[in-house]
Amino acid sequence: MAVIPWPLHHAPRQVPTAALPPDDTAAMAAALIHSRQTILPKRLAAPGPSAGELAQILSAAAHAPDHGQLTPWRFVLVPAAARPALADVFAQALCERDPAATPEQAEQAREKAYRAPVLMLVVVDSQCGDPAIDLSERLVSAGCAVQNMLLMATAQGFGSALTSGKALKSPGLRGLFQLDAWEQALCFVSIGTVQSRKAARARPVADSYVSTLDPHRGVVPGF
Repeated sequence: MAVIPWPLHHAPRQVPTAALPPDDTAAMAAALIHSRQTILPKRLAAPGPSAGELAQILSAAAHAPDHGQLTPWRFVLVPAAARPALADVFAQALCERDPAATPEQAEQAREKAYRAPVLMLVVVDSQCGDPAIDLSERLVSAGCAVQNMLLMATAQGFGSALTSGKALKSPGLRGLFQLDAWEQALCFVSIGTVQSRKAARARPVADSYVSTLDPHRGVVPGF
């Protein structure tokens, strides 16, 4: 199996996957997927993706599975000029949850808004399009869209991470991002240049999470 070196180099030209032999395509896809690793936002710094690279990352989301073609998710970029407002929301949300929070803790909450050159909020719409399409399907679609973006960022040589937290449900954050009542703030996506990384964690083997339905024995382990 091919192994993608780290850091990845920014390719000046992209070879369409359809032009590659099937074996090479599968090996490249496997190497890319296996090389993706969460890099915490505090370990991501400038430079971030260029405008063209960011467009590629965002365009990758459009290829996620989407029952009913709803596009039930959207992304809100948080540029540098908007980081102070987000920092205020993080600190306010902390103080609302914990009135005894110290100024140092509030400052730590604020600091999280300034990490990573690219920061965006993932928003899921629970009502758009066909109401028969359940929220769970919309969330799955959003997760696939986000994974596509993370893989594209990895292919470009950048690190990335998903972050959440209780502030996502705070009135201040919902107000700042102008979320409607039927919209859910799912998580933040951070992208940037890796400054340091931990050793890649051991991943579970497929046998540990896959089983097979046998018509005579019921559900049996493995595949």
